[in-house]
Amino acid sequence: MSSSPRNISVTLLGKEYVVACPAEAEAELLKAAAYLDKKMQDIRAGGRIIGSEKVAVMAALNITYELQSSQTAEREAVNSRLSHLSLLLEKTLAE
Repeated sequence: MSSSPRNISVTLLGKEYVVACPAEAEAELLKAAAYLDKKMQDIRAGGRIIGSEKVAVMAALNITYELQSSQTAEREAVNSRLSHLSLLLEKTLAE
């Protein structure tokens, strides 16, 4: 059962934002905000991107790329495992 949303403060690039979040998801939200802040800090430290909005867009693109790459790798691993299990099953049934 989901609890009522609470207001949680997160800080990104030194600016505080208040977001609504269910109590049971607070730890995950804070972890995600810390990860996003780190990515944004890294981009800003690179010195080639100026402006919080552009930094946020670049961080979003980078994180999306990471997610898609991870999903692709996971999907390939699952497909490989399924192929292996299918071969084992066929071999076992043939005996």
